[in-house]
Amino acid sequence: MEIKEILVNLSEASGVSGYEHNLADYLEQNCPWADEIRRDKLGNLIMLKRATKVSDKPSPKVMLAAHMDEIGLIITKIEEDGFLRFSTIGGIDQRVLLAQEVIVHGKEKLVGVIGAKPPHIQTASERNNAVPMDELYIDIGYDTREQVEELVSIGDLVTINQQVVKLNGSLMAGKAMDDRACVAVMLECLKALENVKHAADIYAVATVQEEVGVRGATTSTYGIMPDIGIALDVGHGDMPGVPEYRTIKLSGGPGIALGPHVHPKLYERFVKTAKDWNINYTLEPATRPGGTDAFAIQITQDGIPTALLSLPLRYMHTPVETLDYEDVRKTARLLAKFISELDQEFVEGLKCF
Repeated sequence: MEIKEILVNLSEASGVSGYEHNLADYLEQNCPWADEIRRDKLGNLIMLKRATKVSDKPSPKVMLAAHMDEIGLIITKIEEDGFLRFSTIGGIDQRVLLAQEVIVHGKEKLVGVIGAKPPHIQTASERNNAVPMDELYIDIGYDTREQVEELVSIGDLVTINQQVVKLNGSLMAGKAMDDRACVAVMLECLKALENVKHAADIYAVATVQEEVGVRGATTSTYGIMPDIGIALDVGHGDMPGVPEYRTIKLSGGPGIALGPHVHPKLYERFVKTAKDWNINYTLEPATRPGGTDAFAIQITQDGIPTALLSLPLRYMHTPVETLDYEDVRKTARLLAKFISELDQEFVEGLKCF
């Protein structure tokens, strides 16, 4: 199966933070490029590709991290008339929820729609503002609470019912591309290294619960204790109305982050590798480390030398997150070249600035 097809299946699948096990099952069945696959107690999927270069010293450990969880909803109340109230898991922009088609994951999958009072019967002030979360509801077509309670319980999850849309060229849009597109980057990297000798053991980790506090990266880093950690996440692709300095050009390759969350020697090496292999990239300066798995990796125990590569993505945290699959391939190629050229001397040199 092509990895692009794997990404389509991942995007369309459900896996809200804390409930990613179906995604892990699917990846485990579709990653033939790893020598060993296991899960830790929190649910992170760890795909290990062992070093192929023989050395007297232990092989350096490189950890790649891309989260597989998605933002979603959770049922909080069933009204007398059968409508479902809900809250969010992760940072959903409530402005995009109205009129979405959703799947309620009850005793069976139930299709519903998110509704609210139509504009014709709103007050003037209501028409000029986004509908508050507590005024939204899910309609699954039942008339009474008793009917609904046979199928739905408080705490059931809800995901947006969105199929991947193929746009012009190699562009594609869908939900949960943040950050399943970077899981695809890891798979493309492992595949690219299939017949390439490399000195490092590669731990490609599909992490859980990033959207609610980088939890999966925290536990998996402690379990692996890598010599180098590389977080893979999405960055804001260029779009109308957003200053250029806050975006990464779509179709222009990965963003290479620099800032307090990135080890300067790793940043320099990634830039050099990109130039040596004519891989397009954008510099992505950042003043604070929060928001990605890089934060959790960097501060594990006495510190892990960490880098961050960002895949350009438009319309983040909406059901139509848009990317160019060629950027997935370019990011994976940069990763594979970086890893193939690693040696013990460079890793040892990361201990001092």
